[in-house]
Amino acid sequence: MNILARLVFSIALIFIGGNAAATTYQLPESGGDTVVVQFPNGDATTRIEQDETLLDVALRYTLGQTEIIKLNPKMDRWLIKKGQVVRLPNRRILPDTPHNGITLNISEFRMYYYPPDQKDVVMSFAHGIGRQDWKTPLGKTTVVRKVKDPAWHPPESIRREHAANGDPLPAIVPPGPHNPLGTRALYLNLPGEYRIHGTDVDKIYGIGMQITHGCVRMYPEDVESLYDVVPVGASVYIVKQPIKVGWLDNELYIEAHPDLEGEEMGQEQRYAVALQLIQKVTGEEAPEFDQKALNQALKDLDGEPVAIYERIHLMEPQEAAPSGEDIQNVNPAPVGNGSSGGYYRGDS
Repeated sequence: MNILARLVFSIALIFIGGNAAATTYQLPESGGDTVVVQFPNGDATTRIEQDETLLDVALRYTLGQTEIIKLNPKMDRWLIKKGQVVRLPNRRILPDTPHNGITLNISEFRMYYYPPDQKDVVMSFAHGIGRQDWKTPLGKTTVVRKVKDPAWHPPESIRREHAANGDPLPAIVPPGPHNPLGTRALYLNLPGEYRIHGTDVDKIYGIGMQITHGCVRMYPEDVESLYDVVPVGASVYIVKQPIKVGWLDNELYIEAHPDLEGEEMGQEQRYAVALQLIQKVTGEEAPEFDQKALNQALKDLDGEPVAIYERIHLMEPQEAAPSGEDIQNVNPAPVGNGSSGGYYRGDS
């Protein structure tokens, strides 16, 4: 089966039998802990019951394409056979942002939502982000309006791009299965037309990749779930944190993700960032952590948290939710900072 045929087969399976939904994590009881766990028994795998693709598995567990491929690097993304065991993520370190509203960590293609009426949980979704030449902006903003079954008015820049590729766009794309905005759109208070939105049936495989014109794209059922619970006015923190650290039961974990397209941190810089974060949360200038485990995590870049340090003498709990001004980003950029130099993003 060639790649195109496999892709079409994958999309068909997704819409016949796939069911994406938010992964809801219980927040740690200790206010200073920021590592959440999905499978307390530690069995973060699934045995495949019929031939399918890694994309089908990703949809079923609301994972993005990049994430599941990094966790299963030796598997053929286009054909997983019945009986094979696929590795799933278990732990996640919450991004270093306030625990309210929505946090989008574009480095891990992952969204976190803290429901105001459920202080003990966080909902998490996979999403796609802007391409290298149409970067998703960083910074703090809010949801200014929500639209069900939106029409898409592609800006002239995107219409020119499509026309040059032999795929002309109309001035208005009406609601429907081929609307790039999907069935729901949450508009952000940013210059231009940045949104968190769904996707059309032809681009479902792009969740968890750099594929949009700057907007944040979600699985259809995921964006509908988010739309129903997020109020207008909710805070949105868009950050780039490829390396995160966090506590769980007096153990310090580190989580590392690959560089985004067009960016190259390099191993030395990656280690320096990790060391700075470790020093910050331990309060030690030269903490005695597991160097081998750290180096392996920075080499694998599979997004799975790894324990590197044990806190013997209990310290005062650290704030789990820093102020908006203290959001940590690698290569931080002001809101609206796209490589094209402009603010308008009418994506898709």
